[in-house]
Amino acid sequence: MRIIIYSGKGGVGKTSVAAATARRCAKLGYRTMVMSVDTAHSLGDSLDVKLSAEIVNVEKNLDALELNIIHEMRTKWSSIRDYISAFMLSQGVEDITAEEMAILPGMEMAAALFYVLQFKDGGEYDVVIIDTPPTGETLRLLSFPDVSNWYVDRLFGLLKRMVSLARATVGRMIDIPLPSKEVMGSLEDIKDNMERVKDILEDSENTTIRLVLNPERMPINETMRSYTYLCLYNKTVESLIVNKVLPADVDGNFMKRKLEEQETYMEMIHEAFDPLKIMYAYQLQTELRGAENLDEMAEMIFGDSDPTEVYANASPMRFDTENGIDKLHLKVPFLERDDIGLFRGNNNSIIIEAGSQRRTVALPMTLINAEMLGAEFGDEELIVKFRRPGQDAEEKRKQTF
Repeated sequence: MRIIIYSGKGGVGKTSVAAATARRCAKLGYRTMVMSVDTAHSLGDSLDVKLSAEIVNVEKNLDALELNIIHEMRTKWSSIRDYISAFMLSQGVEDITAEEMAILPGMEMAAALFYVLQFKDGGEYDVVIIDTPPTGETLRLLSFPDVSNWYVDRLFGLLKRMVSLARATVGRMIDIPLPSKEVMGSLEDIKDNMERVKDILEDSENTTIRLVLNPERMPINETMRSYTYLCLYNKTVESLIVNKVLPADVDGNFMKRKLEEQETYMEMIHEAFDPLKIMYAYQLQTELRGAENLDEMAEMIFGDSDPTEVYANASPMRFDTENGIDKLHLKVPFLERDDIGLFRGNNNSIIIEAGSQRRTVALPMTLINAEMLGAEFGDEELIVKFRRPGQDAEEKRKQTF
C-alpha cells in the first residue's frame, strides 16, 4: 500500500494538493483513500462533498474521511473513555466535563495512526493520502510512535502490577474505580500496535512525505526546519510541492514586483532543497474547490506522470559497520554542529537533540551494551560510532588468523 503524507505550514494549500492528488490517483484506477487528520477540517470543502467521521465514497475509486476523535473514543475505545469518565465523576467532576477529559493527550494522534494500520491490514486501498495539520502538530503526529513507545514500555508494566496489587488489597475498600481488564487490554492493544505503525511510517519504499510550501520567506524557513526534524524521526521526505506560484505573464506593476520577489524565493528553494524533486502549482484565478479546479491543479503538479511514483526512497537513518566500528548515520540538513546534542540513554538507546526536537533512538540488539565512542558531523550528516563488547579482541583474532 502506497502512503503519501502532505505536510507544511498552515495556509500553504496542503488540503488542495492532497485532494487533487487523490482525484488523480482515483482516475488512474488506484483504490484511493484521502484522510484529513487536521482538527480544523477543510478536505470536504475542497472536494465539494460533505464528509464525516465515517468513510464516505466520493466517486469511483475514491473514499474520504475526516477524523473525529470524539467519534473514535465512542466507537473504538469506549472502555477507556468510560473508565476515565467514571474516575472523573468519582472525584466530583461534572458528567459533561468528565467525558471531555476522557480524551487523553495524544489520542487524536493514535487514532489517526491506527487508521493507517487498519487500511494496511484491510487491503482495500492501493493508495492512502494523508492531509495533515500545520507543521508543529504534524511533527507530533509522526513522532508519536517513538515517544509513546518510550513511555509505554516503561510505564505499562508498572501500571499493570500496581492495578493487580490494588485489586487484591485496597481495591474493595476505596471509592475510586480501578481500570478493568478490558481497559488494560485496550491499553495493551495500543502499545502493541504502535510499534507496527512505526514500521509502516519508516518504510521508505512505500511511505513518503511531500512538503508543501509557497514561494515566500516564512514558509521556506519553516519547511527547512520541518525537513530537518522529519529526518531526525527517520521519515523519508521525497519531494516539494511549491504552491501558489505566479505565472510569468502576470499583468500590472504590483504583480510584476511580486513576480520579481517570487523569483528570489524560488532561487532560495532550489539552493536549500536540491536535489529533492520539486513540482509546481500555479496560482489559479478561481476558488480552488471542486472537481474541475482540483483536476487542473493535479495536471499542473504531475502532468502525465503517476502521482504514486516514489521520487526518493533513501532512509534518513541507517547503520553500518566499518573496520570493527558500528556506525549510525543520520541525515540532519540545515543544522550546524552546535545545534546538535548527543547523549547516552540506557544501554538500549541514545538521545539526539536537533534544534528544538529531541529523539530517543532505540539501538539494534547487536549494539545493546556497546560503548559509544563519539560522533562526527559533516555534509549534513551525523555519524555516531559504537564498539561492541569484545570487538577489539575479535578484530585482533581476525588479523592474526
